[in-house]
This record gives sequence, structure tokens and C-alpha cells, in this order.
Amino acid sequence: MSLATIDTFPTAAAVRPAPVAAAPAPVEAPAPAARIRAVPEGTEARGFVLYVGIDEAKAAAAGTDLGRIVEALKRLTAELAPTAETYAAVALAPAGAGGRDVDVVRLALQDPSAIAKHRQAATIDEDEDRAASGVVVDISRKRLVLDNQTVALTYKEFELLQYLVLREGRTIERSELISSLWSNADDDDIPNERTIDVHVRRLRAKLGRYEDIVRTVRGVGYRFDRHADVSIRHSGAPSPDLF
Repeated sequence: MSLATIDTFPTAAAVRPAPVAAAPAPVEAPAPAARIRAVPEGTEARGFVLYVGIDEAKAAAAGTDLGRIVEALKRLTAELAPTAETYAAVALAPAGAGGRDVDVVRLALQDPSAIAKHRQAATIDEDEDRAASGVVVDISRKRLVLDNQTVALTYKEFELLQYLVLREGRTIERSELISSLWSNADDDDIPNERTIDVHVRRLRAKLGRYEDIVRTVRGVGYRFDRHADVSIRHSGAPSPDLF
């Protein structure tokens, strides 16, 4: 038998299993586009405004100028979105104008929310100027205004008035006033109930013809009730003694 006629079969060592195809990696669904806040239904965002508050002096101190900042922002926009259109405007304000730079910029460029805030502040100032009569207890500024005139109260006198005003309609015992308004005082500085009466009497003297807004509840303490000629102006943050 010639070698040419011998059928050969592969040995076990020569058998190789067919390669197993790797399972395809799961395809992650694209993350949904985040919706821009404050865009009402039926409208679409067509761009945005970035207000930058910096004057020429601050830019120079940082080793740059307004023009270079603008050009850098334009270049960055072109890199991120080549089809985007850009427009820059410089906000001008009177020399020496106070306020935060970014607030001045927003107001100068007619930002709607900045204009609304400015008008509200102007209205409050006008209301104060027109307050020809009555009492204004201004919690935010810690002041008392009578007939459009600021009254000089001591720190403790205003604390006493504020404590009563913030608890409108509730009779406050003398012992509560002592424990609340003199909680951090040394033992020697804590007043007795008669001293509270003296503080109230001095406060009433400064209230003048409006002294009755602080009422005495005989045998108990004092209270403040809402009066038509009294206006309370609260601060944006809660008072530290209001629980």
C-alpha cells in the first residue's frame, strides 16, 4: 500500500474547537436630553445669555481686558458648536455706580427679572417716602419709623418690640420675655419682672401717640395686636427668635 492511498484521520490532539463568537456588548440607550428649566410648553430655547460681571479695572488686574474675554468666549463657542451665532454687548453704567457687577450688567442689558426686582425695590422706597403717618416696624433693618421719622431705640427696646410683634395676638408673660431676651446674660444682668415693666414704659414713651400698640394684660404680661396704622416689614430670612 502506497502512502498516497492511505486515508489519514486527525488525532485528538489535532482537533480544535471552533471559536465561540463573543456576545455583542449591550448598546446603551442615549440619555434623554435634559429639558431646560423655565421653558414653557409650546416654546423652544433658541439660545442663551451669559452675563459676565467684570469692569475694566478688574480685567486689567487679571492680566486681560474685556475685548480678549469676549473673543475667548466666542472661540470656545465656535469650538463647541461651529454653527452657533454669537453677539456681544458691553454694559455701561454711570461711574461709581454701586452694586454687584453682574447685577449692574443685567439691569443695563434689560434682563426682565433684574428689572422686576429693581422696580419692586423702587416701589418699597417710594412707599416709605409716602408714609406720612403711622408706624413702621422694619424687622429687616431693625428700626422703628413713626410718621416717617426714625425713632432711636436701644438694642433691647427693639428686641422687646420685635418679640411682641412676631407673636401678634398672643399675650407674653414677663417671665417669657426674661428667659427669651436675656437667655445669654449673666445672672447679675438678668432683670426681674419690674425691670421688664420699666423697659416697656420706656418703649411706650418713644412710641408717643402710638403707645397703645403695646397692650398691658393686667396680671399677665404684654401683647401686640394688629393695628390699621401699623405696618410690619419682614426680612427675607426668618428672624432668629421666631420658632
